[in-house]
Amino acid sequence: MQGVKFSFDTNRENVTLTISPGELEQELSAEEVHKALCEQGFDEVYLSENAIKTACDKANHLFKTRDSSQQVVEQVGERRHTEVEFRISEDNMSAYAILTAPHGGQLPRAEQIQMMAKNNGIRRGVGIKRIRALLDRVAEAEPGSHVEGEIAKGLPPRDGHSSKQVPLVPNALERVLKPQAKTDKKVDLRNLGEIVCVKAGAEVLRREAPGKGRHGFDVHGNVLPSKIGDWVPLNLGSGTALSDHDENLVVSTIAGMPKYNNLVMQVDDTFICQGVNVGTGHITYEGSVLVNGDVTENMIVKAKGDVTVNGFAESAHIQADGDVIITEGAMGKQSDNHNEYTCTIQAGGSVYLQHGQGLDIICGGNLNVGRQLAHCRVITGGQIVVGQPDNPQGNLFACEISSHGPVIAGTVGAVSGSTLRIDFSMGFNQLQARKDSFEELLRQIRGNAERHKQKIDNINNRVVPKSLLSKVDEAKEMLKNESNLLTWMESKSVEMSQAKQQYQEAAKLIANKKLYSGVSVKLNNRNWRSEREYDRAQVSYDMHQWKYEPLV
Repeated sequence: MQGVKFSFDTNRENVTLTISPGELEQELSAEEVHKALCEQGFDEVYLSENAIKTACDKANHLFKTRDSSQQVVEQVGERRHTEVEFRISEDNMSAYAILTAPHGGQLPRAEQIQMMAKNNGIRRGVGIKRIRALLDRVAEAEPGSHVEGEIAKGLPPRDGHSSKQVPLVPNALERVLKPQAKTDKKVDLRNLGEIVCVKAGAEVLRREAPGKGRHGFDVHGNVLPSKIGDWVPLNLGSGTALSDHDENLVVSTIAGMPKYNNLVMQVDDTFICQGVNVGTGHITYEGSVLVNGDVTENMIVKAKGDVTVNGFAESAHIQADGDVIITEGAMGKQSDNHNEYTCTIQAGGSVYLQHGQGLDIICGGNLNVGRQLAHCRVITGGQIVVGQPDNPQGNLFACEISSHGPVIAGTVGAVSGSTLRIDFSMGFNQLQARKDSFEELLRQIRGNAERHKQKIDNINNRVVPKSLLSKVDEAKEMLKNESNLLTWMESKSVEMSQAKQQYQEAAKLIANKKLYSGVSVKLNNRNWRSEREYDRAQVSYDMHQWKYEPLV
Protein backbone atom coordinates (compact mmCIF):
# COMPACT_ATOMS: atom_id res chain seq x y z
CA MET A 1 0.00 0.00 0.00
CA GLN A 2 1.75 3.18 -1.30
CA GLY A 3 2.53 5.80 1.34
CA VAL A 4 1.74 3.47 4.22
CA LYS A 5 4.28 1.59 6.35
CA PHE A 6 3.94 -0.78 9.28
CA SER A 7 6.67 -1.65 11.74
CA PHE A 8 7.40 -3.26 15.09
CA ASP A 9 9.56 -1.51 17.63
CA THR A 10 12.87 -3.07 18.64
CA ASN A 11 11.21 -5.25 21.32
CA ARG A 12 8.38 -6.25 19.00
CA GLU A 13 5.95 -5.07 21.63
CA ASN A 14 4.25 -2.19 19.73
CA VAL A 15 3.13 -1.68 16.11
CA THR A 16 3.60 1.73 14.52
CA LEU A 17 1.63 2.97 11.51
CA THR A 18 3.47 5.59 9.40
CA ILE A 19 1.56 7.42 6.65
CA SER A 20 3.14 9.87 4.12
CA PRO A 21 0.20 11.98 2.75
CA GLY A 22 2.28 13.21 -0.20
CA GLU A 23 2.71 9.66 -1.52
CA LEU A 24 -0.96 8.75 -1.32
CA GLU A 25 -2.91 8.25 -4.53
CA GLN A 26 -6.29 8.46 -2.85
CA GLU A 27 -7.87 8.74 0.58
CA LEU A 28 -7.22 5.85 2.93
CA SER A 29 -9.86 3.46 4.28
CA ALA A 30 -9.38 2.34 7.88
CA GLU A 31 -10.82 -1.09 6.98
CA GLU A 32 -8.27 -1.54 4.17
CA VAL A 33 -5.40 -0.49 6.42
CA HIS A 34 -6.53 -2.97 9.08
CA LYS A 35 -6.80 -5.70 6.45
CA ALA A 36 -3.29 -4.93 5.22
CA LEU A 37 -1.94 -5.11 8.77
CA CYS A 38 -3.48 -8.54 9.19
CA GLU A 39 -2.18 -9.79 5.85
CA GLN A 40 1.35 -8.81 6.80
CA GLY A 41 1.18 -10.72 10.09
CA PHE A 42 0.81 -7.84 12.50
CA ASP A 43 -2.44 -9.30 13.87
CA GLU A 44 -0.39 -11.47 16.23
CA VAL A 45 -0.74 -8.51 18.59
CA TYR A 46 -3.72 -6.41 19.54
CA LEU A 47 -4.68 -3.89 16.84
CA SER A 48 -6.69 -0.84 17.82
CA GLU A 49 -9.34 -0.01 15.25
CA ASN A 50 -9.86 3.42 16.81
CA ALA A 51 -6.13 4.26 16.55
CA ILE A 52 -6.09 3.11 12.89
CA LYS A 53 -9.15 5.23 12.07
CA THR A 54 -7.64 8.28 13.83
CA ALA A 55 -4.40 7.94 11.83
CA CYS A 56 -6.31 7.54 8.54
CA ASP A 57 -8.48 10.59 9.30
CA LYS A 58 -5.37 12.75 9.92
CA ALA A 59 -3.68 11.49 6.76
CA ASN A 60 -6.78 12.07 4.64
CA HIS A 61 -7.06 15.61 5.94
CA LEU A 62 -3.43 16.33 4.99
CA PHE A 63 -4.01 14.66 1.59
CA LYS A 64 -6.96 16.93 0.89
CA THR A 65 -5.10 20.09 1.90
CA ARG A 66 -2.07 19.06 -0.21
CA ASP A 67 0.15 19.32 2.85
CA SER A 68 2.85 16.76 2.10
CA SER A 69 5.42 18.09 4.53
CA GLN A 70 4.06 16.16 7.51
CA GLN A 71 3.91 12.48 8.24
CA VAL A 72 1.31 10.74 10.41
CA VAL A 73 2.89 8.41 12.93
CA GLU A 74 0.51 6.51 15.21
CA GLN A 75 0.90 3.51 17.53
CA VAL A 76 -1.93 1.22 16.43
CA GLY A 77 -1.00 -2.08 18.04
CA GLU A 78 0.52 -3.56 21.15
CA ARG A 79 1.32 -6.96 22.54
CA ARG A 80 -1.03 -7.54 25.45
CA HIS A 81 -0.20 -9.99 28.19
CA THR A 82 -2.73 -11.79 30.38
CA GLU A 83 -4.60 -9.49 32.76
CA VAL A 84 -5.48 -10.92 36.17
CA GLU A 85 -8.21 -9.75 38.55
CA PHE A 86 -9.64 -11.35 41.66
CA ARG A 87 -13.14 -11.55 43.11
CA ILE A 88 -14.08 -12.78 46.59
CA SER A 89 -17.59 -13.95 47.47
CA GLU A 90 -19.61 -12.07 50.06
CA ASP A 91 -19.20 -14.81 52.65
CA ASN A 92 -15.43 -14.93 52.04
CA MET A 93 -15.64 -18.68 51.44
CA SER A 94 -14.71 -18.60 47.74
CA ALA A 95 -12.24 -16.64 45.65
CA TYR A 96 -12.24 -16.35 41.87
CA ALA A 97 -9.63 -15.28 39.34
CA ILE A 98 -10.77 -13.38 36.25
CA LEU A 99 -8.22 -13.70 33.45
CA THR A 100 -8.28 -11.75 30.19
CA ALA A 101 -6.86 -13.95 27.45
CA PRO A 102 -3.58 -12.52 26.03
CA HIS A 103 -3.27 -11.06 22.54
CA GLY A 104 0.22 -12.02 21.46
CA GLY A 105 1.38 -11.81 25.06
CA GLN A 106 2.31 -14.36 27.67
CA LEU A 107 0.34 -16.48 30.10
CA PRO A 108 1.44 -16.20 33.73
CA ARG A 109 2.65 -19.25 35.59
CA ALA A 110 0.38 -20.82 38.18
CA GLU A 111 2.84 -19.93 40.93
CA GLN A 112 2.70 -16.27 39.86
CA ILE A 113 -1.10 -16.19 40.13
CA GLN A 114 -0.83 -17.91 43.52
CA MET A 115 1.52 -15.16 44.72
CA MET A 116 -0.73 -12.44 43.26
CA ALA A 117 -3.71 -13.97 45.07
CA LYS A 118 -1.80 -13.88 48.34
CA ASN A 119 -0.97 -10.21 47.76
CA ASN A 120 -4.69 -9.58 47.27
CA GLY A 121 -5.57 -11.09 50.62
CA ILE A 122 -6.39 -14.64 49.44
CA ARG A 123 -4.23 -16.61 51.85
CA ARG A 124 -5.85 -20.02 52.42
CA GLY A 125 -7.57 -22.65 50.35
CA VAL A 126 -5.80 -21.74 47.10
CA GLY A 127 -5.60 -24.76 44.82
CA ILE A 128 -2.68 -24.89 42.40
CA LYS A 129 -4.53 -27.51 40.32
CA ARG A 130 -7.53 -25.24 39.97
CA ILE A 131 -5.26 -22.42 38.80
CA ARG A 132 -3.61 -24.66 36.20
CA ALA A 133 -7.01 -25.79 34.92
CA LEU A 134 -8.03 -22.13 34.60
CA LEU A 135 -4.84 -21.33 32.66
CA ASP A 136 -5.59 -24.21 30.30
CA ARG A 137 -8.98 -22.67 29.58
CA VAL A 138 -7.40 -19.25 28.99
CA ALA A 139 -4.87 -20.72 26.56
CA GLU A 140 -7.73 -21.95 24.38
CA ALA A 141 -9.89 -18.82 24.70
CA GLU A 142 -10.25 -16.06 22.14
CA PRO A 143 -7.78 -13.17 22.66
CA GLY A 144 -9.32 -10.50 24.84
CA SER A 145 -12.09 -12.72 26.23
CA HIS A 146 -12.63 -13.04 29.98
CA VAL A 147 -12.32 -16.40 31.70
CA GLU A 148 -13.36 -16.76 35.33
CA GLY A 149 -12.77 -19.69 37.64
CA GLU A 150 -12.72 -20.54 41.33
CA ILE A 151 -9.18 -20.80 42.63
CA ALA A 152 -9.69 -20.88 46.40
CA LYS A 153 -12.20 -22.45 48.76
CA GLY A 154 -12.70 -21.90 52.43
CA LEU A 155 -13.50 -24.75 54.76
CA PRO A 156 -16.79 -24.37 56.65
CA PRO A 157 -16.65 -25.37 60.30
CA ARG A 158 -18.11 -28.76 61.20
CA ASP A 159 -19.92 -28.76 64.49
CA GLY A 160 -19.36 -31.64 66.83
CA HIS A 161 -21.85 -34.49 66.88
CA SER A 162 -24.19 -34.84 69.79
CA SER A 163 -23.47 -37.31 72.53
CA LYS A 164 -24.05 -40.93 71.58
CA GLN A 165 -25.67 -43.72 73.51
CA VAL A 166 -23.83 -47.05 73.32
CA PRO A 167 -25.65 -50.12 74.65
CA LEU A 168 -23.31 -52.36 76.63
CA VAL A 169 -25.54 -55.44 76.22
CA PRO A 170 -27.20 -56.75 73.04
CA ASN A 171 -30.93 -57.01 72.44
CA ALA A 172 -32.23 -60.54 72.32
CA LEU A 173 -33.44 -60.09 68.72
CA GLU A 174 -29.98 -58.95 67.62
CA ARG A 175 -28.46 -62.01 69.29
CA VAL A 176 -30.58 -64.55 67.40
CA LEU A 177 -29.94 -62.83 64.08
CA LYS A 178 -26.18 -63.27 64.53
CA PRO A 179 -25.29 -66.97 65.00
CA GLN A 180 -22.11 -67.61 66.94
CA ALA A 181 -18.86 -68.24 65.04
CA LYS A 182 -17.29 -71.69 65.28
CA THR A 183 -14.14 -70.83 63.30
CA ASP A 184 -12.98 -67.90 61.24
CA LYS A 185 -15.10 -69.00 58.26
CA LYS A 186 -17.97 -70.98 59.80
CA VAL A 187 -20.90 -70.20 62.07
CA ASP A 188 -23.06 -72.53 64.11
CA LEU A 189 -26.70 -71.82 63.26
CA ARG A 190 -27.79 -73.80 66.33
CA ASN A 191 -25.62 -71.84 68.74
CA LEU A 192 -27.24 -68.46 69.23
CA GLY A 193 -25.24 -67.54 72.32
CA GLU A 194 -26.41 -67.23 75.88
CA ILE A 195 -29.72 -65.60 76.71
CA VAL A 196 -28.87 -62.11 77.93
CA CYS A 197 -30.05 -61.46 81.47
CA VAL A 198 -28.34 -58.95 83.71
CA LYS A 199 -28.05 -58.69 87.45
CA ALA A 200 -28.98 -55.65 89.49
CA GLY A 201 -26.25 -53.03 89.26
CA ALA A 202 -24.98 -54.23 85.87
CA GLU A 203 -23.82 -51.58 83.39
CA VAL A 204 -26.23 -51.56 80.44
CA LEU A 205 -25.61 -48.27 78.57
CA ARG A 206 -22.97 -45.58 78.35
CA ARG A 207 -23.34 -42.06 77.01
CA GLU A 208 -20.26 -40.96 75.07
CA ALA A 209 -19.17 -37.33 75.13
CA PRO A 210 -20.20 -35.11 72.19
CA GLY A 211 -17.65 -34.34 69.51
CA LYS A 212 -15.59 -31.15 69.53
CA GLY A 213 -16.10 -30.58 65.82
CA ARG A 214 -13.57 -29.16 63.41
CA HIS A 215 -12.66 -25.51 62.92
CA GLY A 216 -12.92 -24.02 59.46
CA PHE A 217 -11.41 -21.05 57.69
CA ASP A 218 -12.23 -18.52 54.98
CA VAL A 219 -10.05 -17.56 52.03
CA HIS A 220 -8.57 -14.66 54.01
CA GLY A 221 -7.18 -17.18 56.50
CA ASN A 222 -9.54 -16.28 59.33
CA VAL A 223 -10.41 -19.20 61.61
CA LEU A 224 -14.11 -20.10 61.75
CA PRO A 225 -14.69 -21.76 65.12
CA SER A 226 -16.89 -24.85 65.40
CA LYS A 227 -19.42 -25.65 68.09
CA ILE A 228 -19.12 -28.51 70.51
CA GLY A 229 -21.97 -31.01 70.15
CA ASP A 230 -24.92 -31.09 72.54
CA TRP A 231 -25.33 -33.43 75.44
CA VAL A 232 -28.47 -35.40 74.64
CA PRO A 233 -30.29 -36.17 77.88
CA LEU A 234 -30.58 -39.79 78.89
CA ASN A 235 -34.09 -41.23 78.89
CA LEU A 236 -34.22 -43.85 81.59
CA GLY A 237 -36.57 -46.74 81.03
CA SER A 238 -38.03 -49.01 83.66
CA GLY A 239 -35.55 -51.00 85.69
CA THR A 240 -32.64 -48.58 85.11
CA ALA A 241 -30.97 -45.67 86.87
CA LEU A 242 -27.92 -43.45 86.55
CA SER A 243 -24.76 -44.73 88.15
CA ASP A 244 -23.81 -43.10 91.47
CA HIS A 245 -20.22 -42.48 90.34
CA ASP A 246 -20.76 -41.68 86.64
CA GLU A 247 -23.57 -39.52 85.28
CA ASN A 248 -22.99 -40.95 81.77
CA LEU A 249 -23.48 -44.57 82.82
CA VAL A 250 -26.84 -46.34 83.08
CA VAL A 251 -27.09 -49.38 85.33
CA SER A 252 -29.78 -51.92 85.98
CA THR A 253 -31.74 -51.62 89.20
CA ILE A 254 -33.25 -55.10 88.91
CA ALA A 255 -32.27 -58.48 87.56
CA GLY A 256 -33.88 -58.96 84.20
CA MET A 257 -33.68 -58.78 80.41
CA PRO A 258 -32.27 -55.56 78.89
CA LYS A 259 -33.78 -53.98 75.80
CA TYR A 260 -32.68 -50.86 73.92
CA ASN A 261 -35.25 -49.25 71.65
CA ASN A 262 -35.89 -45.67 70.46
CA LEU A 263 -32.97 -44.30 72.51
CA VAL A 264 -34.38 -45.78 75.71
CA MET A 265 -32.70 -48.57 77.64
CA GLN A 266 -34.95 -50.57 79.90
CA VAL A 267 -34.55 -53.74 81.90
CA ASP A 268 -37.68 -55.82 82.10
CA ASP A 269 -38.34 -57.87 85.14
CA THR A 270 -37.94 -61.34 83.71
CA PHE A 271 -39.86 -64.47 84.55
CA ILE A 272 -37.69 -67.51 83.82
CA CYS A 273 -39.00 -71.05 83.56
CA GLN A 274 -37.82 -74.34 82.10
CA GLY A 275 -40.90 -74.81 79.92
CA VAL A 276 -44.61 -74.05 79.69
CA ASN A 277 -46.91 -77.05 79.98
CA VAL A 278 -49.81 -78.38 81.98
CA GLY A 279 -47.51 -78.63 84.98
CA THR A 280 -46.65 -74.90 85.01
CA GLY A 281 -49.96 -73.58 83.69
CA HIS A 282 -50.47 -70.49 81.58
CA ILE A 283 -48.12 -67.51 82.06
CA THR A 284 -49.24 -63.89 82.22
CA TYR A 285 -46.46 -61.53 83.32
CA GLU A 286 -45.99 -57.76 83.52
CA GLY A 287 -42.34 -57.94 82.43
CA SER A 288 -40.49 -60.22 80.03
CA VAL A 289 -40.75 -63.98 79.88
CA LEU A 290 -37.86 -66.34 79.21
CA VAL A 291 -38.75 -69.95 78.56
CA ASN A 292 -35.72 -72.25 78.56
CA GLY A 293 -37.66 -75.07 76.97
CA ASP A 294 -40.76 -75.76 74.90
CA VAL A 295 -44.24 -74.27 74.98
CA THR A 296 -46.58 -77.22 74.58
CA GLU A 297 -50.01 -77.60 73.04
CA ASN A 298 -52.84 -75.26 74.09
CA MET A 299 -50.60 -73.30 76.49
CA ILE A 300 -50.74 -69.48 76.71
CA VAL A 301 -47.86 -67.08 77.33
CA LYS A 302 -48.55 -63.33 77.66
CA ALA A 303 -46.03 -60.63 78.57
CA LYS A 304 -45.84 -56.84 78.67
CA GLY A 305 -42.20 -57.04 77.58
CA ASP A 306 -40.52 -59.60 75.29
CA VAL A 307 -41.15 -63.32 75.10
CA THR A 308 -38.13 -65.53 74.39
CA VAL A 309 -38.68 -69.23 73.91
CA ASN A 310 -35.37 -71.06 73.87
CA GLY A 311 -37.04 -74.12 72.37
CA PHE A 312 -40.15 -75.05 70.37
CA ALA A 313 -43.76 -73.86 70.44
CA GLU A 314 -46.57 -76.19 69.34
CA SER A 315 -50.21 -75.12 68.96
CA ALA A 316 -49.73 -72.46 71.62
CA HIS A 317 -50.76 -68.82 72.00
CA ILE A 318 -47.87 -66.41 72.54
CA GLN A 319 -48.51 -62.70 72.99
CA ALA A 320 -46.07 -59.86 73.81
CA ASP A 321 -46.11 -56.09 73.73
CA GLY A 322 -42.44 -56.28 72.67
CA ASP A 323 -40.66 -58.87 70.52
CA VAL A 324 -41.34 -62.60 70.29
CA ILE A 325 -38.31 -64.85 69.76
CA ILE A 326 -38.64 -68.60 69.26
CA THR A 327 -35.23 -70.10 68.65
CA GLU A 328 -36.29 -73.56 67.42
CA GLY A 329 -39.57 -72.91 65.61
CA ALA A 330 -43.33 -73.06 65.94
CA MET A 331 -46.00 -75.33 64.49
CA GLY A 332 -49.76 -75.48 64.48
CA LYS A 333 -52.72 -76.75 62.48
CA GLN A 334 -55.32 -75.11 60.28
CA SER A 335 -59.01 -75.67 60.60
CA ASP A 336 -60.90 -77.28 57.74
CA ASN A 337 -62.03 -73.88 56.39
CA HIS A 338 -58.49 -72.42 56.81
CA ASN A 339 -59.82 -69.52 58.92
CA GLU A 340 -58.46 -70.62 62.29
CA TYR A 341 -55.00 -71.68 63.41
CA THR A 342 -54.12 -73.57 66.55
CA CYS A 343 -50.84 -71.68 67.00
CA THR A 344 -50.96 -67.88 67.22
CA ILE A 345 -48.17 -65.37 67.74
CA GLN A 346 -48.89 -61.69 68.43
CA ALA A 347 -46.18 -59.08 68.98
CA GLY A 348 -46.15 -55.33 69.24
CA GLY A 349 -42.57 -55.44 67.95
CA SER A 350 -40.81 -57.95 65.73
CA VAL A 351 -41.02 -61.74 65.54
CA TYR A 352 -38.19 -64.20 65.01
CA LEU A 353 -38.50 -67.96 64.64
CA GLN A 354 -36.34 -70.62 63.04
CA HIS A 355 -39.18 -72.16 61.05
CA GLY A 356 -42.94 -71.94 61.09
CA GLN A 357 -45.91 -73.92 59.83
CA GLY A 358 -49.61 -73.53 60.49
CA LEU A 359 -49.21 -70.21 62.32
CA ASP A 360 -51.30 -67.09 62.66
CA ILE A 361 -48.75 -64.26 63.08
CA ILE A 362 -49.55 -60.61 63.78
CA CYS A 363 -46.66 -58.23 64.51
CA GLY A 364 -46.09 -54.50 64.39
CA GLY A 365 -42.47 -54.82 63.27
CA ASN A 366 -40.55 -57.21 61.02
CA LEU A 367 -40.89 -60.97 60.68
CA ASN A 368 -37.61 -62.91 60.45
CA VAL A 369 -37.73 -66.64 59.73
CA GLY A 370 -34.49 -68.59 59.75
CA ARG A 371 -35.36 -71.43 57.35
CA GLN A 372 -38.94 -71.95 56.21
CA LEU A 373 -42.43 -70.46 56.49
CA ALA A 374 -45.38 -72.45 55.15
CA HIS A 375 -49.20 -72.65 55.50
CA CYS A 376 -49.33 -69.52 57.64
CA ARG A 377 -51.38 -66.34 57.83
CA VAL A 378 -49.20 -63.30 58.43
CA ILE A 379 -49.96 -59.62 59.09
CA THR A 380 -46.82 -57.57 59.61
CA GLY A 381 -46.12 -53.87 59.95
CA GLY A 382 -42.63 -54.24 58.50
CA GLN A 383 -40.78 -56.54 56.13
CA ILE A 384 -40.60 -60.33 55.91
CA VAL A 385 -37.22 -62.04 55.53
CA VAL A 386 -36.96 -65.83 55.22
CA GLY A 387 -33.33 -66.86 55.66
CA GLN A 388 -30.26 -65.16 57.06
CA PRO A 389 -30.68 -61.35 56.89
CA ASP A 390 -27.54 -60.73 54.85
CA ASN A 391 -28.46 -63.34 52.19
CA PRO A 392 -31.98 -64.78 52.57
CA GLN A 393 -32.16 -68.28 51.06
CA GLY A 394 -35.12 -69.77 52.98
CA ASN A 395 -38.37 -71.23 51.65
CA LEU A 396 -41.72 -69.43 51.58
CA PHE A 397 -44.91 -71.05 50.24
CA ALA A 398 -48.65 -71.64 50.80
CA CYS A 399 -49.19 -68.51 52.94
CA GLU A 400 -51.62 -65.60 53.15
CA ILE A 401 -49.49 -62.51 53.77
CA SER A 402 -50.31 -58.86 54.41
CA SER A 403 -47.08 -56.88 54.57
CA HIS A 404 -46.06 -53.24 54.87
CA GLY A 405 -42.56 -53.86 53.52
CA PRO A 406 -40.66 -56.05 51.06
CA VAL A 407 -40.94 -59.84 51.18
CA ILE A 408 -37.55 -61.52 50.64
CA ALA A 409 -36.79 -65.24 50.50
CA GLY A 410 -34.70 -67.76 48.59
CA THR A 411 -37.41 -69.99 47.11
CA VAL A 412 -40.87 -68.45 46.76
CA GLY A 413 -43.76 -70.82 46.02
CA ALA A 414 -43.54 -74.56 45.53
CA VAL A 415 -43.31 -77.09 42.71
CA SER A 416 -46.85 -78.23 43.51
CA GLY A 417 -48.13 -74.78 42.58
CA SER A 418 -49.62 -74.17 46.04
CA THR A 419 -51.07 -70.70 46.32
CA LEU A 420 -49.01 -67.94 47.95
CA ARG A 421 -50.79 -64.60 48.23
CA ILE A 422 -48.99 -61.41 49.21
CA ASP A 423 -51.07 -58.27 49.72
CA PHE A 424 -49.51 -54.82 50.25
CA SER A 425 -52.86 -52.98 50.30
CA MET A 426 -53.43 -52.61 54.05
CA GLY A 427 -50.53 -50.30 54.85
CA PHE A 428 -51.02 -48.31 51.65
CA ASN A 429 -54.72 -47.74 52.37
CA GLN A 430 -53.91 -46.66 55.93
CA LEU A 431 -51.46 -44.10 54.58
CA GLN A 432 -53.96 -42.95 51.97
CA ALA A 433 -56.78 -42.56 54.49
CA ARG A 434 -54.52 -40.65 56.86
CA LYS A 435 -53.36 -38.44 53.99
CA ASP A 436 -56.92 -37.75 52.79
CA SER A 437 -58.14 -36.71 56.24
CA PHE A 438 -55.04 -34.56 56.73
CA GLU A 439 -55.50 -32.91 53.32
CA GLU A 440 -59.14 -32.11 54.16
CA LEU A 441 -58.08 -30.48 57.43
CA LEU A 442 -55.32 -28.63 55.57
CA ARG A 443 -57.82 -27.24 53.05
CA GLN A 444 -60.02 -25.94 55.87
CA ILE A 445 -57.14 -24.26 57.68
CA ARG A 446 -55.81 -22.83 54.42
CA GLY A 447 -59.21 -21.31 53.65
CA ASN A 448 -59.58 -19.92 57.17
CA ALA A 449 -56.10 -18.38 57.05
CA GLU A 450 -56.86 -16.70 53.72
CA ARG A 451 -60.12 -15.20 55.03
CA HIS A 452 -58.47 -14.00 58.22
CA LYS A 453 -55.63 -12.42 56.24
CA GLN A 454 -58.12 -10.51 54.08
CA LYS A 455 -59.88 -9.19 57.18
CA ILE A 456 -56.59 -8.07 58.74
CA ASP A 457 -55.67 -6.32 55.47
CA ASN A 458 -59.01 -4.47 55.54
CA ILE A 459 -58.39 -3.42 59.13
CA ASN A 460 -54.91 -2.16 58.24
CA ASN A 461 -56.44 0.11 55.58
CA ARG A 462 -58.74 1.76 58.12
CA VAL A 463 -58.27 4.05 61.07
CA VAL A 464 -58.65 1.94 64.20
CA PRO A 465 -59.77 3.56 67.46
CA LYS A 466 -57.22 3.41 70.23
CA SER A 467 -59.59 1.41 72.39
CA LEU A 468 -59.53 -1.43 69.82
CA LEU A 469 -55.78 -1.48 69.11
CA SER A 470 -55.16 -4.23 71.68
CA LYS A 471 -57.85 -6.38 70.08
CA VAL A 472 -56.28 -5.83 66.65
CA ASP A 473 -52.87 -6.84 68.00
CA GLU A 474 -54.39 -10.02 69.42
CA ALA A 475 -55.99 -10.79 66.05
CA LYS A 476 -52.67 -10.25 64.27
CA GLU A 477 -50.90 -12.55 66.73
CA MET A 478 -53.56 -15.21 66.16
CA LEU A 479 -53.09 -14.85 62.38
CA LYS A 480 -49.34 -15.26 62.83
CA ASN A 481 -49.85 -18.45 64.84
CA GLU A 482 -52.32 -19.70 62.25
CA SER A 483 -49.80 -19.00 59.48
CA ASN A 484 -47.09 -20.92 61.37
CA LEU A 485 -49.48 -23.84 61.82
CA LEU A 486 -50.31 -23.74 58.11
CA THR A 487 -46.60 -23.78 57.19
CA TRP A 488 -46.03 -26.78 59.46
CA MET A 489 -49.01 -28.61 57.98
CA GLU A 490 -47.83 -27.90 54.42
CA SER A 491 -44.47 -29.50 55.25
CA LYS A 492 -46.23 -32.49 56.83
CA SER A 493 -48.37 -32.87 53.72
CA VAL A 494 -45.20 -33.12 51.63
CA GLU A 495 -43.79 -35.72 54.07
CA MET A 496 -46.96 -37.80 53.80
CA SER A 497 -46.77 -37.72 50.01
CA GLN A 498 -43.16 -38.87 50.22
CA ALA A 499 -44.13 -41.64 52.67
CA LYS A 500 -46.77 -42.84 50.22
CA GLN A 501 -44.21 -42.91 47.41
CA GLN A 502 -41.67 -44.72 49.59
CA TYR A 503 -44.28 -47.33 50.53
CA GLN A 504 -44.92 -48.08 46.86
CA GLU A 505 -41.19 -48.38 46.24
CA ALA A 506 -40.86 -50.82 49.18
CA ALA A 507 -43.72 -53.02 47.93
CA LYS A 508 -41.75 -55.81 46.29
CA LEU A 509 -41.19 -59.55 46.28
CA ILE A 510 -37.64 -60.86 45.91
CA ALA A 511 -36.81 -64.51 45.21
CA ASN A 512 -33.07 -65.10 45.49
CA LYS A 513 -33.20 -68.68 44.16
CA LYS A 514 -36.49 -69.60 42.45
CA LEU A 515 -39.97 -68.20 41.91
CA TYR A 516 -42.62 -70.86 41.20
CA SER A 517 -46.06 -70.57 39.67
CA GLY A 518 -49.09 -69.84 41.85
CA VAL A 519 -47.54 -66.78 43.54
CA SER A 520 -49.60 -63.59 43.44
CA VAL A 521 -48.90 -60.06 44.67
CA LYS A 522 -51.49 -57.34 45.09
CA LEU A 523 -51.78 -53.64 45.80
CA ASN A 524 -55.48 -52.71 45.80
CA ASN A 525 -56.80 -53.44 42.28
CA ARG A 526 -53.34 -54.05 40.77
CA ASN A 527 -52.43 -57.73 40.65
CA TRP A 528 -49.61 -59.90 39.33
CA ARG A 529 -49.47 -63.69 39.26
CA SER A 530 -46.70 -66.04 38.25
CA GLU A 531 -47.87 -68.54 35.64
CA ARG A 532 -44.58 -70.41 35.29
CA GLU A 533 -41.26 -70.97 37.01
CA TYR A 534 -38.70 -68.19 37.10
CA ASP A 535 -35.09 -68.11 38.19
CA ARG A 536 -33.91 -65.41 40.57
CA ALA A 537 -36.44 -62.63 40.18
CA GLN A 538 -37.91 -59.47 41.64
CA VAL A 539 -41.50 -58.28 41.35
CA SER A 540 -41.86 -54.59 42.19
CA TYR A 541 -44.54 -51.89 41.95
CA ASP A 542 -43.64 -49.11 39.56
CA MET A 543 -45.73 -46.48 37.74
CA HIS A 544 -48.99 -47.93 39.16
CA GLN A 545 -48.34 -51.43 37.89
CA TRP A 546 -46.44 -54.55 38.85
CA LYS A 547 -43.20 -55.24 37.02
CA TYR A 548 -41.24 -58.48 36.85
CA GLU A 549 -37.50 -58.41 36.28
CA PRO A 550 -34.83 -61.13 36.60
CA LEU A 551 -32.03 -60.76 39.13
CA VAL A 552 -28.58 -61.10 37.60
